Amino acid sequence: MAYEANWPPLSPYKTGVHGKCPRCGQGHLFDGFLKMRPSCEVCGLDYSFADPADGPAFFVICFACVPAVALAVWIEVTFQPPFWVHLLVSLPFLLLTCILPLRPLKGWLVASQYFYKAEQGKLDRGVPPTRS
Repeated sequence: MAYEANWPPLSPYKTGVHGKCPRCGQGHLFDGFLKMRPSCEVCGLDYSFADPADGPAFFVICFACVPAVALAVWIEVTFQPPFWVHLLVSLPFLLLTCILPLRPLKGWLVASQYFYKAEQGKLDRGVPPTRS
């Protein structure tokens, strides 16, 4: 843990959204679009602690997919356009609002896990407290 003290705490927002290492802020977090690297190439931080699970997809569904689908439904109900209009308007809007935020959100969640030292919950099997 002494090695961890050599690194100043960095904002999870600044490092994660840009896909940088949450410890040094210089190395890369991703090896591809969403695939995580095994470790940082600059400071050597092992990224095995990171498990964002379905978090990025959940946030994208709530904050991007629902409004994008609502826009497509509004266009359909209000204007009743031909199908090709949805292909030119609704589909690109849906793809842009659903795919582009995935990487920054995943980076932010991983950096937040590191910053707040999040880990799996453990039950304390110690002596139960006594009542007075």
